[in-house]
Amino acid sequence: MHVVPGPTPAPEGAGADPAGALAGGQERQRAAQRLVATSQGSAVDRLTDLAARLLATPAAQLSLLSDVQTIGAITGVSDAQPGSTGSLADSLCTVTAASGAPLVVTDATSDERVSGLPPVTSGAVGAYLGVPLTGRGGHVVGALCVFGPEPRTWSPADVTLLSELASAAARELELSALSVDYASGELRWQLAIDAAGIGSWDWDLRTGRLTWDERLLELFGLGAADFDGTIESFNARVHPDDLARVGQALSEAIECCGTVDLEYRTVLPDGTMRWIQARGKALSGPAGDAVRVLGAAYDTTAGREADARLARVLESMSAAFYSLDREWCFTYVNAEAERLLGKVREELLGGNLWELFPAAAGSDFEVHYRAAVESGQPTTFEAYYPPPLDGWYELRAWPTPDGLSVYFLDITARRDAQEAAQRAQRAAERAAQRLRLVAAVSADLAAALDLDSALSRLSTYVVPTLADACIVSLVDEQGGLRDVASWHVDEELRPLLERYRHVRLRDLPPDAPVLQTVRTSRPYVFPDRATERITSILRDDAARQMIEQLAPESAVVMPLRARGRTVGLLTVLRGVKRPAPQREDLLTLEEICDRAGLALDNARLYTQQQRLAEGLQRSMLTSPPEPDHLQIVVRYRPAARAAQVGGDWYDAFLQPDGSTVLVIGDVMGHDVNAAAAMGQIRSLLRGIAYYSGAGPAAILTGLDATMQGLDVETTATAVVARLEQTPEQKEQGTTVLRWANAGHPPPLLLQPDGTVTTLDGRSTLLLGIDPSTAREDAERTVERGSTVLLYTDGLIERRHQSVDEGLELLRKAVADLAGTPLDELCDGILDRLLPEQPEDDVALVAVRLHLQDRPRPPEAGPRRVPRTPRPQR
Repeated sequence: MHVVPGPTPAPEGAGADPAGALAGGQERQRAAQRLVATSQGSAVDRLTDLAARLLATPAAQLSLLSDVQTIGAITGVSDAQPGSTGSLADSLCTVTAASGAPLVVTDATSDERVSGLPPVTSGAVGAYLGVPLTGRGGHVVGALCVFGPEPRTWSPADVTLLSELASAAARELELSALSVDYASGELRWQLAIDAAGIGSWDWDLRTGRLTWDERLLELFGLGAADFDGTIESFNARVHPDDLARVGQALSEAIECCGTVDLEYRTVLPDGTMRWIQARGKALSGPAGDAVRVLGAAYDTTAGREADARLARVLESMSAAFYSLDREWCFTYVNAEAERLLGKVREELLGGNLWELFPAAAGSDFEVHYRAAVESGQPTTFEAYYPPPLDGWYELRAWPTPDGLSVYFLDITARRDAQEAAQRAQRAAERAAQRLRLVAAVSADLAAALDLDSALSRLSTYVVPTLADACIVSLVDEQGGLRDVASWHVDEELRPLLERYRHVRLRDLPPDAPVLQTVRTSRPYVFPDRATERITSILRDDAARQMIEQLAPESAVVMPLRARGRTVGLLTVLRGVKRPAPQREDLLTLEEICDRAGLALDNARLYTQQQRLAEGLQRSMLTSPPEPDHLQIVVRYRPAARAAQVGGDWYDAFLQPDGSTVLVIGDVMGHDVNAAAAMGQIRSLLRGIAYYSGAGPAAILTGLDATMQGLDVETTATAVVARLEQTPEQKEQGTTVLRWANAGHPPPLLLQPDGTVTTLDGRSTLLLGIDPSTAREDAERTVERGSTVLLYTDGLIERRHQSVDEGLELLRKAVADLAGTPLDELCDGILDRLLPEQPEDDVALVAVRLHLQDRPRPPEAGPRRVPRTPRPQR
């Protein structure tokens, strides 16, 4: 089967005729066949074979294109012979010639240009690389290609190498094409000479007569009359540079009656040179000495010229090439190999590879070279050779009958570029990672509103990204230093680090790095031997033992700065497996510490402000009384933001007649002004209720009028409830709950059977708007054992839910907690309904009416009922 790579017939147009350098029709086909005939056995065959070996492919082919495809040379395909023809329509080489450029096919079965062609569908061609052959006048005369049955990726170096070989093949075809123009008689004469082949000679040493046959005379360009039969006539025809060598070989053969085998040049009468291969044997006479020498000779000029042309191709290649014999000695080295190997040809040829390049012994070079020789399979690899070559090389080595041939390129620049690109990419990735880390620290620490949260977050960001361990320290207002948090990448060492931070600051000398950093706000770096250096500073024996167990190799003390002062320190430790911190690490740590310092200072200021506001708020919220068989529990939760503390309040007190009054309220606003207004309104309501002894509605009416009269410029919501009981009701185990509502969320009633009821009543206008507003009391008789709950809107109002949804959640929570003690009921309600960071403050007051037919329960507390003298009216 002819493997004829190529797709569809060439298109029309200039340069698209694949046999444009030949004649037309039948004549073009015959011309192509003559080119094949004259080029067989020449450098074209060697170049085709060299292409397969250099590119490590199973097969290579040189095709000439006319009306048909004619195979000029082929290797690796047993059922195709030079001179055979095939259809252009079935040939991959046709599209190569038509395109005028290399055709690169990685996977032929999926390449629409060639997938339907017989060589592909039959499975003979899975990957293909072809280069056009350009003849005289710039016409494409064919293609040189390599191929194999399996898909393959072709590199730019593969395309360049095949292009160089195709250029040499085109020049060889041009030389062969010249012989086609000779007359047919001259061609027949040349064929007769080729058929004759070998000439013989006989040298009689006794007479000195040298006899040549006709063929030998022809090899030397002589006629019978031109040769006088003497050794001197022969010597006259030997090239002067070879004469001494030839004479020496003949003398040695005669002296020992041995053989002679040599190749030399002869100069023809017309001055041209021809290479002759001569082989002979000296025959001995009766006395044992040589009496005659018989031998034969033949012309090796064509082979020599083909080898020379091939050598010229190899010498002109931009890639290095050398060959080794079976003893690992250099037999050929081209110019590029001389340059890359750093040795001249005379020094290399005949020299042993492992002796000339000792660093190659035992390296990847030797491993791959020996594997290729032992397996008989080509190999391709990349390897580094140390100084003096100091470079990276891409090598292709394939075994030959004579040894090993090696093609190699210096890829040091390419590797350097790749490594530089990889370093740049790694640097970019590290920079991006640092930016992400700093951004995450900034966003996360900014959200931390308390010191403990901010400190724990900081330590987990630093470890393990930038260190193996870290310790966070705070500087108080007096400049004192206190370690407050730590973290280690190794979970087993975290307790040890925790103990170390509790003792390391004991009795430090004034020049200790942590103290210097507090004073100067400058980082302190231990680039190496950190364990030894820190141990020399510590005075506490326990601390020294612990740091030796932690064994840091490098350490950095970094200040946490905020608003012009050092508010803390970050001590980071790195073990021996981490490199010392580089400049970019220190810059990242510095930026993180600056962000962390500001976050820590903000958390400190927030904590101070929250404690101040909450303290102010709580100072105005007194403890509830403890009436007989009544348990009153109050709760207050400030908002997450300190500035939002101040508007909500609760109160509980007794009126002179012994009734218990419960109050819940909310002044509009969330700031210190709201807290002050709340204090005024709370005091006014308490005074009015106590002095008047009035019911809830009357108390709210009096408060509204007093606010207007005293110019208390605010508005507020409130619920006032009063628990009343007559002796008859006490006997019956009931109590009257009377309440009035000024725009506030309704109270809840939890009955002994677990039923939860909303005490709606009538909600009237807010306080501080219209003092003439009519307000009415609502009344309900409740069983003893019931619980009344008053609360502010922060408990049920959210941005993402309505008031009704919040009230329903509150009802469900109260029902679920119905059987719990009153303290647990209040805490459970707050835990269930409030988010982690509440946006509003919350006040809550709850009263449980215990049964009166039994002793006062312990949870109601000792009986502390304030004195209630009846005021003089």
